[in-house]
Amino acid sequence: MKITDVIRELGLKVLSGHEGLENEVTGAYVSDLLSDVIGNGREGNVWITLQGHHNIVAVASLKDLAAIIIVKGIQPDEETIRKSKQENIPLLSTEDDTFTVAGKLYNLILKQ
Repeated sequence: MKITDVIRELGLKVLSGHEGLENEVTGAYVSDLLSDVIGNGREGNVWITLQGHHNIVAVASLKDLAAIIIVKGIQPDEETIRKSKQENIPLLSTEDDTFTVAGKLYNLILKQ
């Protein structure tokens, strides 16, 4: 499954990182603690978080994550969007809360 599939199925908004929309999804990770994602996120995971600062892109790049979904309609700052474009890491947005997004993504991944 590709990020484009996740966007379509979950109704996500693409904020930046369009060059990475064909990234393959291997799973997902949910956390708002950067150190937790560094320790436990896996290559190809989609990261679900409410964080919107630029350090999320640095962590996603370090771990070779497929994309970042920011929940609750939280808008990232301009630096985060700029870094997402530089690193080709899709930055996605939803109005849904973390629980809802995680459940939808879990079900989608199970179908694959």
